[in-house]
Amino acid sequence: MMNHLPSAPISRRPFLSQLGLTALGATLGRLAMAADAPKRILLRSSWQTVNIGDIAHTPGVLKLLETYLPEAEITLWPSKLDNGVDALLLENFPKLKLAQTAESLKEAFENCDFLLHGSGASLVAQKDVIRWSEATGKPYGIYGITLPPKSSASTVAASQEALAKTVEVLSGARFVFFRDSKSLAFAKEKGCTCPVMEFGPDGAFACDLRDAEKAEAFLSENGLEEGKFLCCIPRLRYTPYWTIKKVAFDEVKHARNEAMKEHDHAQLRQAVIEVVRQTDLKVLLCPEDQTQMQVGKELLLDKLPEDVLAKVVWRPNYWLTGEAVSVYVRSAGLFGNEMHSPIMCIGHGIPAIVCRWAEQTSKGYMWEDIGLGDWLFDLDDEAQVAKVVPAVLDMAKNPEAAKAKAKIAREFVEKRQRETMAVLKKELAAS
Repeated sequence: MMNHLPSAPISRRPFLSQLGLTALGATLGRLAMAADAPKRILLRSSWQTVNIGDIAHTPGVLKLLETYLPEAEITLWPSKLDNGVDALLLENFPKLKLAQTAESLKEAFENCDFLLHGSGASLVAQKDVIRWSEATGKPYGIYGITLPPKSSASTVAASQEALAKTVEVLSGARFVFFRDSKSLAFAKEKGCTCPVMEFGPDGAFACDLRDAEKAEAFLSENGLEEGKFLCCIPRLRYTPYWTIKKVAFDEVKHARNEAMKEHDHAQLRQAVIEVVRQTDLKVLLCPEDQTQMQVGKELLLDKLPEDVLAKVVWRPNYWLTGEAVSVYVRSAGLFGNEMHSPIMCIGHGIPAIVCRWAEQTSKGYMWEDIGLGDWLFDLDDEAQVAKVVPAVLDMAKNPEAAKAKAKIAREFVEKRQRETMAVLKKELAAS
């Protein structure tokens, strides 16, 4: 008869230990997978398409993200994508996702790790930044804005309340890059407590959209040779949106435009005349927004003397950013009353002179921040108005020196771009 020995009791400790190790291994595996997964950025940008500068903000930031964070997945949350701009962006950034519907935006809120508010005249999408923060609890950052914002508040108290709210939202950001140092100083003065607040170039500096075919056809049709023409851009004190959008006519802004239009364009017109008479360069009158073709005709072209007209080209229709950039990079430089065409020029090493006034906020002072203070003129200061024509002539007559100066500014901008993207990369790693 065989003896049956009692079986040894099963120990729970090794079993539970093994179970714990298995669970720990699975958790670590999931964490490793999460760490290896590409970070997802929701870019809040694309404010409107009637201005090539507003268009340029988005492809500029997208180019920086593509260059410095190539592994990141980007979703664009736009305000306005029409006039063919959506196709233009997708053609240049084929991996880009668009959040244009409630469903796609909900998905972006769930999947994206970080909200990046793009460049603009202010914290343009402040309400959407608040919405993101309250709905997700995830971090956000601000890239290249001006402060204080333009306010339509009817009372000083309401305006101050709105500014206080903006400062509160900025303080909650992981970083805020202001596109001019005066905005940075103002934010600090108003008590903004964001951990990283620095000068950061407008995203449009990095815009590299091109449409060489259209640009070359346009130049050829108008007898403009590469390096043999300057660009000139007119602008009224206030953009008369009521002429191109379904918005109410603004009597006060219209009156201000009428009062200042000759004052603000006389020196541009004289610069055109002197360039044509004293150099072998031609001048292209071109727009940055859809209202400026008529402004250029009325205040510049129609008032030029007969001997100058043969070397001046007026562009009668609007263009998109790719064609504009492709023309600018073939020019000898640009001057005028706008901001973002000069930005795109300097971003490609093309000389650019900026005229500004109080109605444009402090954004023009970024020219001082990037080392181009003597190419910035405040038209509210008559002493500076008198210096515009000599500066344009100097740019026209000394192209190599002008390009060398633009190159130094471009290199400074690119250095800041690298540094600001490094901050974003660090925040993504921590998110």
